[in-house]
Amino acid sequence: MAIETILLDHGAGGRASHELVKSVFAGRFANPLLDPMDDAAVLLPPPGRLAISTDSFVVDPIIFPGGDIGSLAVHGTVNDVAMRGAKPLWLTAGFVLEEGLPVALLTQVVESMAKAASEAGVLIVAGDTKVVGRGQADKLFINTTGVGVLPEGLTIGAHLAAPGDAVLVSGTMGDHGTTIMAAREGLNLDAPLRSDSAALNGLTAAVLASCPGVHVLRDPTRGGLATTLNEIAQTSSVSMELDEMAIPLDPAVRGVCELLGLDPLYLANEGKLICIVEGGQARAVLAALQAHPLGRSAAIIGQVGTEHPGRVWINTSVGGRRILDMLSGEPLPRIC
Repeated sequence: MAIETILLDHGAGGRASHELVKSVFAGRFANPLLDPMDDAAVLLPPPGRLAISTDSFVVDPIIFPGGDIGSLAVHGTVNDVAMRGAKPLWLTAGFVLEEGLPVALLTQVVESMAKAASEAGVLIVAGDTKVVGRGQADKLFINTTGVGVLPEGLTIGAHLAAPGDAVLVSGTMGDHGTTIMAAREGLNLDAPLRSDSAALNGLTAAVLASCPGVHVLRDPTRGGLATTLNEIAQTSSVSMELDEMAIPLDPAVRGVCELLGLDPLYLANEGKLICIVEGGQARAVLAALQAHPLGRSAAIIGQVGTEHPGRVWINTSVGGRRILDMLSGEPLPRIC
């Protein structure tokens, strides 16, 4: 008999739990490391250092233009590992399911997750499911942990931005946050909004192959470009000066943000990166970014300096200059 909805019994560890794992997860995530279904996967890492990151995903709505919570969970964790210059290899996945969740919806999310992992070249090697009662969660939450390998001699981090460096972004800002907001609020907009959710490990590999002088890689997720650059500036004790006109924005995102009074520089991205690199190598990195499908709209948007360490400045389109501060408050919760 086909399972139609999640019941509390599916979290009890008995027959129903085993049937759920077998019918929804096992075949879609199948690989030699997961298939034995032991309590832990045994991994043989290649030479180098291990990079590890974990994240939890509570996005609302679960399905949105350009992705869903499953693909987002894979992309977000793959990207966090890749931002240290590591090659992502393995993921774990934990699911918190609310009683009453349609199994068809769960299956759709799991299939999306499996597809995203395959495209990113990573294996899901361990997992877990828990079921909570109605009203104790909102349909489905996912936690993922990613493990990758970092070559010896490569060090990339938020503490390495240096005066004279150039600041680049791989594409338009605020796409994910604007799309989630419009989908959540049911806005009937003519603008073709779509999340930028994507795995960036191929893009980071292209950047690192083109330039040995990469100092910082970051994906500007919650808090957007503005908050992420402030974090880097404070960690490295440097200042940054940006050119507002150089920051790429999708016209649809720009229009919606103007209509609703939002600043796209504070909205989340899930398929874009910031690259801070030695100034003399900025053009080579820009060319590498633009040659990749995920970096066609890449741009050099500013430089690193020493004026007022920890501050980010932006030269505005009307000729002024203002401080670009960290995000204050939470304009859009449950964005990822």
